[in-house]
Amino acid sequence: MKFQFNHNNINVLKLEKSLQFYQEALGLKEIRRKHSQSGEFILVFLSDGASHHTLELTWLKNRTEAYNLGDNESHLAFVVDDFKAAHEHHQQMGCICFENKDMGLYFINDPDGYWIEIVPTR
Repeated sequence: MKFQFNHNNINVLKLEKSLQFYQEALGLKEIRRKHSQSGEFILVFLSDGASHHTLELTWLKNRTEAYNLGDNESHLAFVVDDFKAAHEHHQQMGCICFENKDMGLYFINDPDGYWIEIVPTR
């Protein structure tokens, strides 16, 4: 038996704002979208264009309050080929929320407060 990663899911309050963030911050592109027949939710799958792994954003029509992210210890992680340029870009966007210079990495947060780890190619 062999398992492979397929996708991760996060729920978002403002779908278009999140789509814009993931495009600008990480270069992710929408590859498919599913609307429920009832209109209660929309699923949008994003891809980095290099791997088969996708990020699924779920928007729920009746959700109005922020999601409880707990201590935010769960996170996504991305490897970047030009760490310095990425750091400068994210610094300009104002989305860096934590840096660990000893470990050579930093975190950005999306519009809903999810943390995303950025690590250099090693």
